[in-house]
Amino acid sequence: MAESQPSAEDPGEFQIFVATLHGELFTLSVSPHVAVQEIIDKLNAEDPGLSLRWLLYSDKVLEGKKTLHDYGITSKPSVHRGSKVRGGGGEFQPEPGGIDLNLALGLLDISGSSDEAKKTAKALPSSEEKRSLGVSPPMVPKLETHGWLYVGSPQRRNCWACQDRDFPEVIPTITQESSEHNPVYRAELPGEGVYQCSITGLAFEVKSAVTITYRYASWTTHLSEIDQGTLIPAGPLFHIEVQCEVVKKVFLPHFICLTECGDTRPCLIAHFKSGKMTLEKPTFLIPFYAVLKNPSFSLLGVLWRKMRSSFHSVPVHSLVLIFQQLSAANTTLHLYLIPNDKSVKQAIEKQEMDWKSKFIPKPPPLIPLFFGCVYRVAATNSVEITPDEHITLCYNSPKEQQQYVEIYIRNTDNDTELSLRNILNNVRVWRILLRSGDIKLPPPDCHTPSGGCRTAASHPGTAGIPAGTGSAFVKKNKTELCSRMVQVPSILLHLRDVNVINNDEEEEVLSQDTSQKKNRVLLELLERKGAEAQEQLYQILRNKDPYLIADLEKSS
Repeated sequence: MAESQPSAEDPGEFQIFVATLHGELFTLSVSPHVAVQEIIDKLNAEDPGLSLRWLLYSDKVLEGKKTLHDYGITSKPSVHRGSKVRGGGGEFQPEPGGIDLNLALGLLDISGSSDEAKKTAKALPSSEEKRSLGVSPPMVPKLETHGWLYVGSPQRRNCWACQDRDFPEVIPTITQESSEHNPVYRAELPGEGVYQCSITGLAFEVKSAVTITYRYASWTTHLSEIDQGTLIPAGPLFHIEVQCEVVKKVFLPHFICLTECGDTRPCLIAHFKSGKMTLEKPTFLIPFYAVLKNPSFSLLGVLWRKMRSSFHSVPVHSLVLIFQQLSAANTTLHLYLIPNDKSVKQAIEKQEMDWKSKFIPKPPPLIPLFFGCVYRVAATNSVEITPDEHITLCYNSPKEQQQYVEIYIRNTDNDTELSLRNILNNVRVWRILLRSGDIKLPPPDCHTPSGGCRTAASHPGTAGIPAGTGSAFVKKNKTELCSRMVQVPSILLHLRDVNVINNDEEEEVLSQDTSQKKNRVLLELLERKGAEAQEQLYQILRNKDPYLIADLEKSS
């Protein structure tokens, strides 16, 4: 029987994403005629601790009685541009084009009595002026009671305020000069344009086809102790080899939140030549990249100059990484809090793989955290946190031991909530639910012959996964997976996180109008990419839907 096609008047169900301030990301299939309040109720039912009261879309608070159709929200992808709320400072800056005045007043309410808040308050209408404008009393969202609604694709980065840029991705090869702990990448750029490395995030604008070789280097090895007192790394350090005259611009990754940072003057690009460092201002800054025109190449990376006592005020895009130690007794987790630096993330993944750990993917904080600030790790359920429940956001070189807290969970039958709070103001900055399925021990046959466990965090760039039973399973059960595979958006997020797919490929899958079509497009895409990509899908499904895998393996 042919699938029924939705009419123009009723476009049928599509997917929305709701992101909260604390790092949760929810995916829902909805009709355009669903009421906003129904969505809120459904999310609160899924997670009773959420206490969600409001949804924001395109800088507007959505009224509960209205439908998505009333706001023109359809299956067409949208980009949310969040308004600026300084963490602890209270400054509010509307985006060009206007913003709901009640939202502005509500966000100002949060700010307390800071000087910036008082200054902003003077610019807002008086009570009489508000009544004349038809503005109701500010029944508006507080920081912990609202979420942002996206259509088509959620934020591609971990900050709700900063907008990412899409560059065509290239998958580099690993050269023979690579070592186990320091791979050397070679990217073949096909012609004029801008290209981004799918593993490191490093990007180049070139005039013509060129081959570029690069690898990570260590800041602590090259930055003197004196310089370390005044400069802090703001991104990875790269050793790059290329024909300089071919490269028009180099895009060096950084993790400073420009939306939250009022002064970008401390940003510098470091060059190391013959053991000496020179500092240069970037040509311009964009979210996640410092850009340098007509660069010369050596060791290059982004630094941030410490401004007297302002170290704690540097806003940083960060990651929370959780690993389960499979060789430990019962359920033992390692929780890391790091800047969003891929070189550090990959070093942690490699270390945890050596310890036979399983990566547990969870959303990062959606707001910037601050260098030097201490965050308290808290949990519901019966857990032990050692050696201390406090963890500091700081930068350690990939070659250094990264700090983490160990979390021991006695009872895994119930969901466990993990959260981080800033100890200075007790504001919760991140929160996730760890469900029993997340930490279920995988079957013994997921281990490699060497005794290590393949995880969803590994990829060809860091740990070469041998193709085996996983790819064969996906090929053999393609028809069943096409009809029975669920949670495709979540699967896509994991595949993108380990660089199996890029943003365009993710959106190609999500643009299909039925679940079965999404599954078919995804399976065909991974089939074209080869056995290692199919192996990644197999491992993700083992963690996310073990009963489906067990049933298919039994029937096979």
